[in-house]
Amino acid sequence: MTPAWASDDAPDLRVPGLAGWARVALRAPALGALVFGGLSLLLLIRLVEKPVHGLHRPWTPWITQGVCRTALRIVGLRLVTQGERMRAPGAVVANHASWLDIFVLNARKRVYFVSKAEVAGWPGIGWLAKATGTVFINRAAREAQAQKALFEARLDAGHKLLFFPEGTSSDSRRVLPFKSTLFAAFFREGLQGGMQIQPVTVIYHAPDGADPRFYGWWGEMEFGPHLLSILGAGRRGAVEVIYHDPVRVADFADRKVLARYCEDVVRKAFEAGLARVASGQGA
Repeated sequence: MTPAWASDDAPDLRVPGLAGWARVALRAPALGALVFGGLSLLLLIRLVEKPVHGLHRPWTPWITQGVCRTALRIVGLRLVTQGERMRAPGAVVANHASWLDIFVLNARKRVYFVSKAEVAGWPGIGWLAKATGTVFINRAAREAQAQKALFEARLDAGHKLLFFPEGTSSDSRRVLPFKSTLFAAFFREGLQGGMQIQPVTVIYHAPDGADPRFYGWWGEMEFGPHLLSILGAGRRGAVEVIYHDPVRVADFADRKVLARYCEDVVRKAFEAGLARVASGQGA
């Protein structure tokens, strides 16, 4: 199990005054109704979609994308995208900073997250993850063949699998080293041929006057206070999502070379984005 990234301090998560709590009172019910209402509709439609289309999901991803786009508006996070989304079969890899990544990365691209098996048993979050088609994996060596078969089935169904090679989230101000473990699955016979990987860079920009790490969620930070601080914010922040050119798995010697390439691409764009905002050019 990958240990959580940690730092010596965390941003102030207090809701700012009466105005902040008033915003929470307006936004929290709207967000709750949106998420659970949308997922209830998704599950209802899936009752028909699953027996007719199996692993293929021609209808329900539209619900997921609509919910995620609307959720970003409710929490006051402006989404800015660059680059072209990959159309070919394959996977997406991105840096990881927050639980908000789920909404951000689902908003514009139809993806299915790859997550550690333990998440399936988490109260609430596990149920939501299952409903939206998350792929749960066990990294034990004895599960390798079953994991390969699962990946193949999902890719054959046209799913874009998304995983976070850092293995943990950070404070949103850095890119952690990419681990090559999950890349190994795409080098197995039967997957490598036409498989592509698209690196994606995610850069959060805090609201004016807020701690630059405002959107980061890491270590032992609790979900509730973090959510409330975001809902209570008076000014909007922004998030950039940069879709880089996809690369063919077959063009790389092994998983470590591919992981290093993806990390370099993501890190370079991330650092350039922070530097641009620091110079006053904006997101």
